[in-house]
Amino acid sequence: MDPVKLSICIPTYNRARFLENALGRFVDSYQIPFSFEIVISDNASTDNTREIVETFAGKGLPIRHFRQLENRGVDPNLGSAFRHAAGEYAIYLADDDMLAVDGLVEAIAYLDRNPKLSACFAPWHIHNEVEGRDTELFYNVDADSKFDKDEFERLFAFIVERHIFPEIGIYRTAALRTSWLPRHFAYWAFSNLAHFLERGGVAFLKKPFYRQVVQSKLGRDRPQAGHDELLTAWDRYRGGLEYFLHVGAKRGAVRMTPDRRTARDAQIRQFTSVRMAVAMRMWAAKKDYVKAYEIYTRMALAGFEHHPTARQLKDSLPLMVAVQTLAWQVNAAAEVNRVILHGVDSPSSLEGLLRELGLRQDIAVVAPAPELEANEIARTAVFVVAENDRQQFLAQGYSPNLVLSESDIVGNVVV
Repeated sequence: MDPVKLSICIPTYNRARFLENALGRFVDSYQIPFSFEIVISDNASTDNTREIVETFAGKGLPIRHFRQLENRGVDPNLGSAFRHAAGEYAIYLADDDMLAVDGLVEAIAYLDRNPKLSACFAPWHIHNEVEGRDTELFYNVDADSKFDKDEFERLFAFIVERHIFPEIGIYRTAALRTSWLPRHFAYWAFSNLAHFLERGGVAFLKKPFYRQVVQSKLGRDRPQAGHDELLTAWDRYRGGLEYFLHVGAKRGAVRMTPDRRTARDAQIRQFTSVRMAVAMRMWAAKKDYVKAYEIYTRMALAGFEHHPTARQLKDSLPLMVAVQTLAWQVNAAAEVNRVILHGVDSPSSLEGLLRELGLRQDIAVVAPAPELEANEIARTAVFVVAENDRQQFLAQGYSPNLVLSESDIVGNVVV
């Protein structure tokens, strides 16, 4: 059997129609001029994934299909695909993304010309499959940049100054075997990069070889791990960069004097603040203002409260967080089925905002306050604008912690 140049590794779980679309491109559009295999690791799918795989194998695609006995989770399943890779090189392909074949062919040729490299990376296209066009690059590289084995100092500066994310790579499988490792608090793209760099050089190429499909022709509502990562991963970004420097320091490739440690920590904080700002904007766009506010507090303490995104959201956060907190408090109280709005200038407007920010539909919003029986009072929350108005409701037997004033809610939002 002829040696395989490239293993294209596709982890999947219950996404047969996306997998069918992805495999169809190998038949209909990709022109790959070297030998390759498609390694599919199936996380115990219960849909017709196996039938889809068998159909395309019957069409002559060089597929090797491996099926987990149970759903092992995302990271182990990707690890499975890589462990089964038999090619000289390996690349990850999500079952709903695309290869940029021209860039892929050039990247493989680059690796062939540079046998001391353990991996190469590149920015990737953000792609609208519905409109058939690339919309932007996730990051930019001005020119092909090569880093020799153990060149941790220069690579660290390159990453933090340009906000590089080494997520999309082509790996020499000889290095992949010992460099793709499980990590939890250190972001995998940075921690694994440290081990690729101690196995050999790495390169960052200007031309993309991957397309991340954000708008899919098969539908918008689908899980996207990369998108979800941006919402929550900033602490792991910090952990990954710290891990990268730790490995470099222990290998004698990074000098860690007190002054250098302080300077590098400032670089990591700056890098992390930019990613936190992205997450804050995304949470606000999802109308989860409580989470956006939590990120704001951390950015402000770190000295980044004047970041453009923080400034943009600062004025609206107190009101939105307060209303969402009120909705959360009412939702959380078992058996409460109504909330009274007392002293509010526009009860209908506040009700609309409460609904928009999560108040359950089965909880009635009432204004002005009705006369209720004792058993109804026990299932009622109250919002009052003036603190003094709390007393009249307490006197009627309303639960003290279910009569909330404006100051109770707004006073906790400090910007």
